[in-house]
Amino acid sequence: MSCFPCLRPRVNEDSSKVASISVNSEVNTLQDGSTASPRGLPPKAVGALSFTMAELNRMTSNFSESHKIGQGGFGSVYQGKLHDGRLVAIKRAKKTRVSTEFENEVNMLSQVEHLNLVKLIGYLEEGDERILVTEYVTNGNLRRHLDVILDMSTRLDIAIDIAHALTYLHYYTDRPIIHRDVKSSNILLTESNRAKVADFGFSRAGPSELGSTHVSTQVKGTAGYLDPEYLTTYQLNVKSDVYSFGILLIELFTGRRPIEINRPSDERVTVRWAFTKFVDGKLRHILDPNIRKTATVMAILPGLFELAISCVAPSKTERPNMKEVQESLWNIRKAYQAALNHQRENQIEKQESADLESVRSPRNGGSERADSAKPRRSEDRESSRFRSSRLSESETVRPASSQSGSEKTESGRSRRQSESESTRNHRLNGSPESPDLCSPHNDRPLDALHDP
Repeated sequence: MSCFPCLRPRVNEDSSKVASISVNSEVNTLQDGSTASPRGLPPKAVGALSFTMAELNRMTSNFSESHKIGQGGFGSVYQGKLHDGRLVAIKRAKKTRVSTEFENEVNMLSQVEHLNLVKLIGYLEEGDERILVTEYVTNGNLRRHLDVILDMSTRLDIAIDIAHALTYLHYYTDRPIIHRDVKSSNILLTESNRAKVADFGFSRAGPSELGSTHVSTQVKGTAGYLDPEYLTTYQLNVKSDVYSFGILLIELFTGRRPIEINRPSDERVTVRWAFTKFVDGKLRHILDPNIRKTATVMAILPGLFELAISCVAPSKTERPNMKEVQESLWNIRKAYQAALNHQRENQIEKQESADLESVRSPRNGGSERADSAKPRRSEDRESSRFRSSRLSESETVRPASSQSGSEKTESGRSRRQSESESTRNHRLNGSPESPDLCSPHNDRPLDALHDP
């Protein structure tokens, strides 16, 4: 890991001759031993439909910009719809591009079928037109999602899906298929974030002879993901995909692209930076800031990054195969899920205890409130009695209003006379009980005047 070769391919005349022979023989000979058509396409691609240009024009409104969903080195990608309503991705190659990659992709996709591989629907090869029709994967590519938030569980599931796909290609086809361009932009996600490996333009059949470990071919792939051993020796094997997967695994859990030009010089090559942090035990610094650093997450990081580092070992003999990688990821996922379940059980127990306490405390508090409410209820009863007595008094006074007018006048006159005499006597006698409100010597508080 201390030495990474430069990304500039070396020119080797002998190996380029071998490469051209290997590519040509691959185009003309299929995995099952049958011979391809003169154009390089299989005589019958299993399950693949044959489209006309008129049909594809109708499906894409003459390849209008409104149907365009992507652009890449191969060409442009459009969205269309079949007669049965299925959405499809229509990949139109650049007219200046050599058709070898197109033929190669049709050959490979027509021979594989797996839940985690993009399915070939059909193709068109007419004049200078090269068009692939594949299933439409709705949620875009993985790289786009790494720029936002993906939780740890989802990232682990995506890694396992990709490992499943590569294991299938390496071990469960007639001959091993080496993808040769495993990268985040070639991993498509469904609505439920299931991963599908796409773009088989660079894919290559592995060695067919017993005991062969590699095929010699020209270097193809993407800078940052390329196996350094393949880059220097031109010898391609399934462990080259393992290396690319290791780089992708580091990208998946750090959030960083393999090459980050705008970062400081010691952080530009992500695998070097991650390896240094891993050796120093600074795993917290490696993890994508968008992932919550919980205890369960931190517990699986050592095993996760140890697996990624082993995949990017400089020599293929030091790397695990994809079966071993898949099993390791399953074990990590299982440990993480067990820790999550344990954490949830603890949270449920704490919540139940808190609920039990909250149920007990309102009962005590409720009895205290009931006791404190008793005096208020007695006061309310006293107040009610007082209002009732006042009401009865008013009812006893009210019949006096039925007296005759002459009686009322006579009683009122006598009452006023008695009050006038009383007032006059108080003033003459200087009674202190009738203070003069206007006198300057009156210093009694005003509110005292209303005291009974």
